[in-house]
Amino acid sequence: MMKEDWVETALIDVCEVLDNLRKPINSSERKKRIEGKVESELYPYYGATGQVGFIDDFLTDGDYVLIGEDAAPFLDCTKNVAYKISGKTWVNNHAHILKSLLNNDFLLHFLNQFQYKNYVTGTTRLKLTQGALKRMPVWVAPLPIQRAIVSKIETLFSDLDKGIADLKKAQEQLKIYRQAVLKKAFEGELTREWREQQTDLPTAEELLEQIKKERQKHYEQQLEEWKQAVKDWEENGEERKRPGKPQQPKETSYLNEEVRNLSRLPKSWEYVCPEQVASPEKYSIGIGPFGSNLKVSDYKDSGVPLIFVKNITRNDYSLNLKYISSEKFDELFAHSVKPLDILITKMGDPPGDCSIYPENSPLGIITSDCLKFRVWQKYANRMYFKYCIESVSIKEQLGLITQGVAQKKISTSRFKTLLFPFAPLQEQHQIVKEIESRLSVCDKVEQNIAEALEKSEALRQSILKKAFEGKLLSKAEIEACRREADYEPASALLERIRKERPSGK
Repeated sequence: MMKEDWVETALIDVCEVLDNLRKPINSSERKKRIEGKVESELYPYYGATGQVGFIDDFLTDGDYVLIGEDAAPFLDCTKNVAYKISGKTWVNNHAHILKSLLNNDFLLHFLNQFQYKNYVTGTTRLKLTQGALKRMPVWVAPLPIQRAIVSKIETLFSDLDKGIADLKKAQEQLKIYRQAVLKKAFEGELTREWREQQTDLPTAEELLEQIKKERQKHYEQQLEEWKQAVKDWEENGEERKRPGKPQQPKETSYLNEEVRNLSRLPKSWEYVCPEQVASPEKYSIGIGPFGSNLKVSDYKDSGVPLIFVKNITRNDYSLNLKYISSEKFDELFAHSVKPLDILITKMGDPPGDCSIYPENSPLGIITSDCLKFRVWQKYANRMYFKYCIESVSIKEQLGLITQGVAQKKISTSRFKTLLFPFAPLQEQHQIVKEIESRLSVCDKVEQNIAEALEKSEALRQSILKKAFEGKLLSKAEIEACRREADYEPASALLERIRKERPSGK
């Protein structure tokens, strides 16, 4: 039997709970106490899940195991709930302070695989009370076996950590590769040979002139429709609000000679700002409504979906959907989105994560930290502009236009100053093909890495589970432990602890 000579007991039987050594100090008080001092004069200040700052004194001096009292990830098996501290430290009241009477590392690993479901209380903020902590059942093994288990766990974890580090390094290399592809794409390098083979390719300048004429034509049509709408309004007794007059298309460009001279664009390309390639529809560029216009009280269980930052960053529009009524939608129509709009996050460092609202999705409303950009598909490939927004060129521009802003955030006016490299439409299509042929392999590798990282976290828990089921050590390793001088059954070890332990501890 692999777990022979082990025994189960309450946690309080094998460790001291030293919560009397902890003391909370609020952040403003700590700030005052450390002001003007260098780090060598300070001591680590710990909370529920790790170090949360420094302070100018210490309350504990030694080796301890801390476990969160509240705000710890008790039900997330991929995260640790306990950690070790050493030396002169200060612990606040969000962590319990433990000192094993046997082996701190053995206790630490046990706590990080324990199932806390029946020992924590609360809903949004789970809490592990001192009473529940003390009565938690723990497995005690003979001392040599504890040491062998800790040694093997740490060896396996070290190998695992190295593998995880290699996977994360590969992730970073893929990001570099992705940006290299996008950089070449929007400098015209990926389509150089294709472009040289074309004989009737219009220039971007010619295309922009065509867009300008089409936009004016669209405006004139809107103007005629408006005149008729006003006539109908007057004939119907002017009971409802007078129809608003459409706006004359503006000549918008933020291009200057400096940009033209410094650009590395092919001769047939141009720089354009978003308004030059936006759909002629009203509200084709805009941000979500302010909080005063869309409150939590407006949320419904069904209706028109709301789109949040997490939907964009995860490219998943089924995440925790909230809705508003059709009446509220009409009120917020200026912030509406429709399928195939480009949606962009307003905040970040730099901001600008983006995705395309899926085809066949219902009309929706973006929330305040989101921005929409509806390109004129007749003249602009939306995937071309989506990839462009993800490129280092636009990321650098986003960093520049948000400089000096306390919270880096894209406003509509700032977004309109961005300069996109603009190729003829046929070349835009070709560029998207070239990008996707390269990034499809990259995407597959990234997916494999993400799955491997997820499996790595599961493997960590599997190692701990085997350890405390008595299945991590081989029979030969257990026999070697039994030959050590201090080997004794856990029951005898526990009885000795009870006798040697001062009363009241």
